[in-house]
Amino acid sequence: MNVWWIQNRQRLLQLIGTILAIGLLFLLLRDENWNEIRDIFSKIKPIDLLWVALLFMIGRIAVVGRWHVLLRFGGIDIRFKDSMALTFTSLFASNFLPTTVGGDVVRLAGAIQMGFDRAVCLASIAADRLIGMFGMSMIAPIGLSYSWGVLQLKGSFSFFVFLQKPISFLKRTLTVFGVWLKKPISLVGSLACAWVNMLCLFSSIYILITGFGSHVAFWMIAGLWSLTYFITLMPISINGYGVQELAFTFLMSHVAGLSPAVSLGVVVLVRAYQVLSSLPGAFFLPSILSVMAEQKKQSISNTLPE
Repeated sequence: MNVWWIQNRQRLLQLIGTILAIGLLFLLLRDENWNEIRDIFSKIKPIDLLWVALLFMIGRIAVVGRWHVLLRFGGIDIRFKDSMALTFTSLFASNFLPTTVGGDVVRLAGAIQMGFDRAVCLASIAADRLIGMFGMSMIAPIGLSYSWGVLQLKGSFSFFVFLQKPISFLKRTLTVFGVWLKKPISLVGSLACAWVNMLCLFSSIYILITGFGSHVAFWMIAGLWSLTYFITLMPISINGYGVQELAFTFLMSHVAGLSPAVSLGVVVLVRAYQVLSSLPGAFFLPSILSVMAEQKKQSISNTLPE
């Protein structure tokens, strides 16, 4: 029992965190007329949904480019379509296999399967994560300026606790930039791709809010989503399910002044687009998982006595 608990406690705690976050979300909406949620979905036009779908796909391509630039400048001779296949497979695994297989593990396994250098690929994945975080951190001060009073950060250490995990991650992985610091244009190019992805995401949220008959300034949306992003990084739920929805609904309701129904409607659609836009990765996942299973089998056989 103790061995089972040690092996599974993190996932169980994250499952509990997900359930609690969803419960708190329903508690936040307890006084809302649930018919309002149904009504706001009837307001949005199909053309708006199509624009959001297009922006999400552009954003996904930008995510591919963010990693592809790092790979190429790191000495990995990879084609863009292969970077796209690996990235979409990683996104699919993160959304549909969050309890068993990590998206980055799948991405690394796929890169190794293609014959690329393990060390460079691993470092590029860490750098890719850091650049995505850095891009969002550039917008976070805007979100803090809007929500400073609501979050009651002034005069407390909660903000520093809030940043403890990203800062710790930064310290542990800063050395991976050694290859790319010698070629700063690669970091600029990767960051530019991160910004394209962010602008597509913020524009999508803006279109959805407007389609629901409300209005929030674009930069407020950007700032509040950046805070939602960092809150979701905390490993208290499975893939941020429930936490992302709860954080965004709370911030948009208490800071931007939207009704909880509109806020929830927007973030539910964002989550749906995030999941649906990762579906192309399902085509490549089986072959990568088979390679991972074979590698695991070989590793176990190598440890067994002859």
